[in-house]
Amino acid sequence: MRPRPAALGFRVKSGWAAAVLLTGPARSPQLCDVCRIGLSDPRHPETQQPYHAAMGKLETETTKINPRVRLVTSVAQQSIAKLLARYLTKGYAISRAALVVGSQTDPASIANPHIRAHAFEGQLFRSVLMEALQAHRIRTEVLIEQNAYAQAAVKLNESNENVRRVIQNFGRATQGPWRAEQKLAALAAWLALG
Repeated sequence: MRPRPAALGFRVKSGWAAAVLLTGPARSPQLCDVCRIGLSDPRHPETQQPYHAAMGKLETETTKINPRVRLVTSVAQQSIAKLLARYLTKGYAISRAALVVGSQTDPASIANPHIRAHAFEGQLFRSVLMEALQAHRIRTEVLIEQNAYAQAAVKLNESNENVRRVIQNFGRATQGPWRAEQKLAALAAWLALG
């Protein structure tokens, strides 16, 4: 049996990501799977927000940050390897993925230490997920949440309303809730199909 071409989409969050698998073609995408993958270690809660020292404080101690970052990197690699292995056994061939993130602001440009901590974490979780995908030769692109639907409408040559309708209709095929992060992951996967 020949593997079916498919694309992955992710909405990256702090310590985890919503993941959606779609098959194509892009003009008629089909929802195949919706899941959540870990990007932090539940046995080490500090890996969910590795740049936070305490509530509202930026961690500056590299002796604390570096082990957390290494653990996040390892968890992301394991999560992606496990996800891809599961999809391979189901007959999917994945060569492209897209990630939706909140921002790509350079953390160094942010004066507020607490907001800078969040920016460092956003940068970390995005980069470890991209690196894990690229290690499996999966080409990735990044979308900013604020303009993801508009970008999709242009790239897919669809109206904004039609893009939103297709994404909303995917929710009917799921067993559970169809939340905003899952919709954005589906949008990213659809763009990766195109």
